[in-house]
Amino acid sequence: MLEAHLRARLRERDILLMTHIVLGYPSFDDSRRVVEAMVEAGVDLVELQIPFSEPIADGPVILRANQRSLEAGATVERCLRFAEEVASAYDIPFLVMSYFNILYKFGLGNFTRTLESAGVRGAIVPDLPPEEAGEHLSAMREAQLDPIFIYSPNTTDQRMRDIARHAGGFVYCVARKGVTGAATEFSAVLDAYLARCRSATSLPLALGFGVKRRSDVESLRGKAEIAVVGTQTIRVMDEHGVEAVGDFISSLRT
Repeated sequence: MLEAHLRARLRERDILLMTHIVLGYPSFDDSRRVVEAMVEAGVDLVELQIPFSEPIADGPVILRANQRSLEAGATVERCLRFAEEVASAYDIPFLVMSYFNILYKFGLGNFTRTLESAGVRGAIVPDLPPEEAGEHLSAMREAQLDPIFIYSPNTTDQRMRDIARHAGGFVYCVARKGVTGAATEFSAVLDAYLARCRSATSLPLALGFGVKRRSDVESLRGKAEIAVVGTQTIRVMDEHGVEAVGDFISSLRT
């Protein structure tokens, strides 16, 4: 399972790096080049977002990428084929991220079986709370895939413990209120929040929303196991091209 893989990786590195891309943006060829650059730069796992018309957790940068991908003709089927292609090509875990409507329309069991056959290790569905996820959780357990659930700063301690009972692989900790892409203050307040997260679960913690530079990653050492970089990678690609992604990812570690 994913947690065991991450624990083994953490014996080599004291903090891991997870990156995020929107599939089909700017094109599937570019998505493949970005994944290749990320793997060569040493990322530990990658989150593959299936584009959706109303990505409610995402800020303007990722929202625009979702819209452009859909306008270019991205489909769920093509995204899942892409996931299978990269999962078979690279020896790191890949996760799929999307919103529940995508799973519902595709069929929950069919979606999970497709993830399993593609070699994907888990799924992040930010708008699906665990108490409404019974069918999804059953399908994930049957396929031996990990359901990744989310903590936020306004999640109560009891709610965190409740979520942890259903989570697998790791828990995704949203650094602040709001959507992706805005600034995050890496401060004592964030440290206290991560300490609450730590007390609620024994799973590894991933911290995302606002991780942009090496100093952000460094500040998470000993507080979270995984730093998540998403929006900033898309900004770099938009401003400097796909060829700049590898250097950017490398800069987060060196």
